[in-house]
Amino acid sequence: MGHTTDAGMSRSAAAGMLDGADVGASGGRAGASGAAAASERGNASAGFVPAAASAPDAAGSGASTPAAGRAAGRLTLRMCVQLAAPHTWPAAIFPVLVATACATATHGGVSVVMACVLLAIAILMQAAVNTFNDYYDYVKGADSVEDNVDPSDAVLVYNDVNPRAALALAIGFLAAAFALGVYVIVQAGWIPLVIGVAGALFVVLYSAGKTPLSYLPIGELASGFVMGGLIVLASYQALTKDFDLRALLWALPTIIGVGLIMMTNNTCDIEKDVEAGRHTLPVLLGRARARRLYHALVFAWLAAIVVLVAAFFPNGLLVMVFMLLGCIPLLNALLKNPLAPAARIGAMAQVCGLNIALGAFYAAAVFASTAALSL
Repeated sequence: MGHTTDAGMSRSAAAGMLDGADVGASGGRAGASGAAAASERGNASAGFVPAAASAPDAAGSGASTPAAGRAAGRLTLRMCVQLAAPHTWPAAIFPVLVATACATATHGGVSVVMACVLLAIAILMQAAVNTFNDYYDYVKGADSVEDNVDPSDAVLVYNDVNPRAALALAIGFLAAAFALGVYVIVQAGWIPLVIGVAGALFVVLYSAGKTPLSYLPIGELASGFVMGGLIVLASYQALTKDFDLRALLWALPTIIGVGLIMMTNNTCDIEKDVEAGRHTLPVLLGRARARRLYHALVFAWLAAIVVLVAAFFPNGLLVMVFMLLGCIPLLNALLKNPLAPAARIGAMAQVCGLNIALGAFYAAAVFASTAALSL
């Protein structure tokens, strides 16, 4: 899901924590006077000096061209963290947590080592998606100074670095995920490998090519199914050595939650996506109808959790009471959000926060289903 979660929640924190590690160049590229004005606006609002006064052309000619008369700086630790977008990681963490909870409930226990390895793989794949997405958005000219409120949301636009370094980083994330996958394959067999290859293919197709999945109306469904569904299926199989398609049913809440992260971003970015030639679902629907569908999916998300817990993990129903009461403020804030460009950062923070809350309550309910309750 790319920076489907462009909120700047954890990114801003990570930028502050790792600021001392930043030794990259911050110089600006020469550009037309209008682009210079845009650079000054971005600099004034965020305290950064953009590396590119305007986005590169669609052919990507600006992708590897450093600032005029100087060599491109190197990718710093802070930039790597920003590209990995930790605020999006709940989309990877909670599918593994839900799979671990379901495996514990159905099989009585799981390997802690295997669960941790699966978690690392999922995070690395999410980081790869985010980094690939930033790279391809940059070389296609979809990102510019004027489009991005938070400089940490467009690392290649605001920093004078060779974008090929970001591409190498994305490939590195993916390679590290597959290296860890060797342990999973040895322990659980070839099924996780097949699912992992499908996931890696999605990671590339999501952003690469003339018509990436993120540009199509199926982007929300594809990201939700792969990150929210296949991760649960593969993790459950690896933890239990049992290929059980019920895991996909149990993953329905995470499928919806992950898909909504992308839909939040795309609904806020309708105008930008129209200019970039993207045909996302919100672009086709328009903001008013997209918001109605969005609200319906939020309620379906809640209903799916309650119904699944009642049907398969009834001893965890007590947790649902706490979930519904505890999530009211988050739900109210998200449902009132206009999902407009100016509200994007807040909307992304809200939907990521709701993913964390609902994912945690859902997993807690499944874990609690193994406990004995008495009056």
